[in-house]
Amino acid sequence: MNRGEPAAGPALRSLIREIPDFPAPGVLFRDITPLLHEPAAMREVVRRMAEHYRGQPLEAVAGIESRGFLFAVPLALALDLPFVPLRKPGKLPARVRRVDYRLEYGQAALEVHEDAIRAGDRLLVVDDLLATGGTSAAAARLIGELGGRVTGFCYVVELGELHGRERLAAPVFSLLQL
Repeated sequence: MNRGEPAAGPALRSLIREIPDFPAPGVLFRDITPLLHEPAAMREVVRRMAEHYRGQPLEAVAGIESRGFLFAVPLALALDLPFVPLRKPGKLPARVRRVDYRLEYGQAALEVHEDAIRAGDRLLVVDDLLATGGTSAAAARLIGELGGRVTGFCYVVELGELHGRERLAAPVFSLLQL
């Protein structure tokens, strides 16, 4: 399990903005928008993720909508793997499988095309941030329902004090611990 590499620390950390009371009172939102404005930082994030997963037995990279897509797609390209979008309900045009789950401040659901994952496929799940782990656990459940297996979870930021990795049954790799 990775808790972040020292070289990634200060430069990348300075590109994560804190927004208090968003999306609800008492929540401190970690905004990756400044990171997205820095092409060199984005290249470094993808490079480090790819370096960590290169050579591992994977059939696909799954990205959680929406900010997870921003990192999962270039990572899938860097690893020469297919990208599997895990979307909010009503966004996918073909037959889907759906899983409902609870968030810290509400309800949510994820969907995936039924033909996107084959039985036995090993997938990496990517998102921008790991908080309580609820969305990632739901993603793993959804992948498992189609016969796939999550072999790892990958994040730019992990909020360690929320212990989200404890809810996940596969190794977690995060570039930054906040």
